[in-house]
Amino acid sequence: MTDREKRIVIGVFGSASTAADTPEYAAARQLGAQLAQHGYAVMTGGYGGMMGAVSEGAASAGGHVIGVTVGLFRARGLAPNPFLHEEIQFATLAERLNYLITTPDAYVALPGGVGTLSEIALAWSLLQVQEVPPRPLIAVGEGWRAFAEIFARYALIRPEDIAYLQVVLSVEEVLPALESWWLNPPQIEPRLGDVQKTPPLGD
Repeated sequence: MTDREKRIVIGVFGSASTAADTPEYAAARQLGAQLAQHGYAVMTGGYGGMMGAVSEGAASAGGHVIGVTVGLFRARGLAPNPFLHEEIQFATLAERLNYLITTPDAYVALPGGVGTLSEIALAWSLLQVQEVPPRPLIAVGEGWRAFAEIFARYALIRPEDIAYLQVVLSVEEVLPALESWWLNPPQIEPRLGDVQKTPPLGD
């Protein structure tokens, strides 16, 4: 088994536009450092903002940093952040998104926009049908708490499916939430598809 296969990889999602002089950037950098200090590798989308902050924090603490980049952005002149130890390149956003969701051992979503929401939604959906094995999905911040509360109220999903998404309010709560999940994973039956309301023809 290689060193990479032994590492637990935490996928961290978040806004690409967060400025370096903001409290949000500092919190993301702190999270990266904390993950690295506990022996986790960090995987992000590889660019700036929250992704750069997490990468910077993890690298400064001696952690392994993986960036998953895309040809679309490279063609537009966007360079990966300078803290990556390993860059994995894909031609399309769809391929990149699939890798970011199917590869990590856990997901942490920091404040972000549509891209971050798409990452949460795909991870949640694949966990729901168990196309990926169960793993932690943690969202950080008041914004995601409000989102989860409204979604739980109006979405047409089973109540137990809300339990796939765990919301914490600060980065300090992420490591305890990860450890708690691994000690006692929630037992949720997978969603098997829509209920068939009429028997097949011929029955």
